[in-house]
Order: sequence, then structure tokens, then C-alpha cells
Amino acid sequence: MSRRRAMSCLAWAGAGILWTLDGGVPRGLSLGTPASAAQASSANALSFVQISDSHIGFNKAPNPDPAATLQSAIERIRGASSRPAFMLHTGDVSHLSRPAEFDTAQQIVNGAGLETHYVPGEHDVIGDDGRAFFARFAPDTRGVGWYSFDHQGVHFVALVNVLNLKAGGMGYLGDTQLAWLAADLKGRSRSTPLVVFTHMPLWSVYPAWGWGTDDGDRALALLRPFGSVTVLNGHIHQVLQKVEGNVTLQTAMSTAFPQPAPGEGPGPGPLKVEASQLRQMLGIRRIDFTSLDGAPLLRDTTLAS
Repeated sequence: MSRRRAMSCLAWAGAGILWTLDGGVPRGLSLGTPASAAQASSANALSFVQISDSHIGFNKAPNPDPAATLQSAIERIRGASSRPAFMLHTGDVSHLSRPAEFDTAQQIVNGAGLETHYVPGEHDVIGDDGRAFFARFAPDTRGVGWYSFDHQGVHFVALVNVLNLKAGGMGYLGDTQLAWLAADLKGRSRSTPLVVFTHMPLWSVYPAWGWGTDDGDRALALLRPFGSVTVLNGHIHQVLQKVEGNVTLQTAMSTAFPQPAPGEGPGPGPLKVEASQLRQMLGIRRIDFTSLDGAPLLRDTTLAS
């Protein structure tokens, strides 16, 4: 993907924007309007939330205290007027894979009082190929990290694309995991809504910065036959969206620090912003299935909202 194409997909989330899909085209509604209220409250079949990139242990500009901003995110989730069913964390729970960092993150996240499903980021698998992370956050996966589950008619798939990475390289799933994915999807009705969550984007957002997954196209080929597919990830600390037919790919804000837009500046990494602007660039996401015969509604809200 060219830088121009990547930028054309850029959609920074504003405070209180409800993202909907109308004929495959993303459309934003300001929260609080009659239209958005009606769509958001129309007999929800399933609601859940996504957080990402908490980076507990990071201690530099622009956010030397990511535990505080993660706590703010959890308080917003806990205080929501409509309680979500569960939470997804799409990786980089920690910054350096240290037990104390995992402890702090887990204690804060547990404060939401929600069942939480995790996938690792590359910062969570330093030094041990994720063994400590999987033992704590995905103990039923027998150390491989990928898994699936069903909730109220929706099939959820957790993929791991942060192992065996080259420095600065793209994500990688591998033959074994892709074979597992094919077997997991085999025999399922094509009308079953799918939600796939992973850390690095499955699509090539900006390969020069490693923002993509080398074999992501192989996973997407397995997903495309289904009528409603939502792919959620973190890693790039901002909201970008790509729609390919029935497949919507959506990156998420961090709760720790922003990163630059693709190609803006010398490379990826913490984007230094004024303290007064930081929370406008951090946030959480709520996903609502108002019915099971179409795409869900995605609402990204900043911590400044």
C-alpha cells in the first residue's frame, strides 16, 4: 500500500463518534443525536468493549504514568450506563514483559468486573516467546496463544502474530496457526458473524514501519466467505479502517500514548504531544451487534470525552 493510499484510509476517532456501516461505507454520527441514539439502542444483541496497548512499565514522554490512563479507561467502562458483556485486550499489556507490569495491568483491568480475553503484543513476549503471558492471560491455549469462543451467536477468534518477528518486520501467523484457523472455521455457517482480534494489523497499513502481517492475506482469504467479519487490532495506537466487501478491518487507539500517522516522521514510536492534548489521543472502543445479520456498530471514545 502506498503512503497516499494508507492516508486515505485514515480516520482519527473524535470524542463521541458512533461509527456505522451503510452499504459497506463507514459513516460517523455524533453521539447524542436522535439518529445515533436510536441506532445505538435498537435491541442490542451483543455489546463488548476493546482496549489496547496499555504499555504498563513505559515511563517516558508523552505519558510517564500509563497505569493512570489505563485506570481512567477502566473507570469509563465500569461506569457505562449499558454494561458490556466482556472485554477484549488486543495486546501490549506490558512494555517489557516483566511480571510486575503484568501484575499491575491485570489488577487494573480486573477492576472493570468483566471477563477479559487477551492476545499478546510484541512487548508482551520479550525473552520467553510469550510463555509468561500465555500462562497468565491465555492458560487454556497450551502455550500457543490462539483460541476461539462463541457468544450469543457471534464467533470470536484470537490470533497471535507477534512471535518470530524480525527487527522492524511485519507480523507473522505461520502455517500451523493458519491450519488451525481453517479447521476452526470449517463447517460454520457463512452467515455466522465473525470477530477476529489480534495485535498487529492483518492488512498492510504501512510495511515500511512493519505495520502489517506478512501472511495476513492468507488469513483474510479464509475469512472472506463469511457475510460479516470484523477484524480488531491495536499496535499502531490510532484508528484506521479498511473495508473489503464483508470484511471490516479496524485498528484502535492506545490507553498509553499515540503514534504518528503512517509515514509522518522518521518512524513509529511514541508521539510527543502536550499534556493537555494527551487524553484526546487515547481511548476505548465499544462494539454493538444490534442484529446478527449485518456488521456491528463501532464507537471509539477518547479519554478526554
